[in-house]
Amino acid sequence: MIPPGVHLRVVGDVHGDARAFAHAVATDRFVVQLGDLTDGGSDSAEVLRLEIAMVREGRGVVLLGNHDLKLWRVLRGRKVRVAAPLQHTLGQLDDTLRGEAATMLGQAPAWLRRGSDIFVHAAFHKAMLAEDAPEVGDAHAEGALARAMYGETTGRTQADGYPERAIGWVDEIPAGFTVYCGHDRRSSDGRPLVRHGHAGGRAVFLDTGAGKGGHLSWIDLPG
Repeated sequence: MIPPGVHLRVVGDVHGDARAFAHAVATDRFVVQLGDLTDGGSDSAEVLRLEIAMVREGRGVVLLGNHDLKLWRVLRGRKVRVAAPLQHTLGQLDDTLRGEAATMLGQAPAWLRRGSDIFVHAAFHKAMLAEDAPEVGDAHAEGALARAMYGETTGRTQADGYPERAIGWVDEIPAGFTVYCGHDRRSSDGRPLVRHGHAGGRAVFLDTGAGKGGHLSWIDLPG
């Protein structure tokens, strides 16, 4: 899904920050957006319109994040617990945009690989080295798909009620490989965070809080 030889712009979690996203996608590079387009910020509807246009024109691709998966399931009429951020997103969407968004998100891959670079929303799994992302569908996510959507958890619950997340998966990345991901806001200085693993690989965390009091980050990669 990534054309061969193109220069890339890899964009982190947007969460409804339409102004920043419009600036990020104003490029001749092919845009790989790492998921979580909506649920936050001021204009999730405009973010969806921008991404839909890019996908239609062959200028970019969106990976499926956990917020995107939940939105897709709601748009398909599935029973989903709708928290306030998702309710706010749904209130911005007209019938046309609902249909277009459902189509785009239903075709979004959970991960992509180009050479030694792996692009995924939440976290790496060794299966991503050899397997293409499966269709997500309505089934419960397991294995590599669960890792791609939700990351790695410790089994404990944080004070805010959400699962405590871990990044032990960084040590599973083979030497020479780089994983570009979002999902967790781990940077302490507003810049993408780079972590090196024991096996010699590295992870680049691109979620810097767009739509949630931070800002949008991206990285440009050569062809």
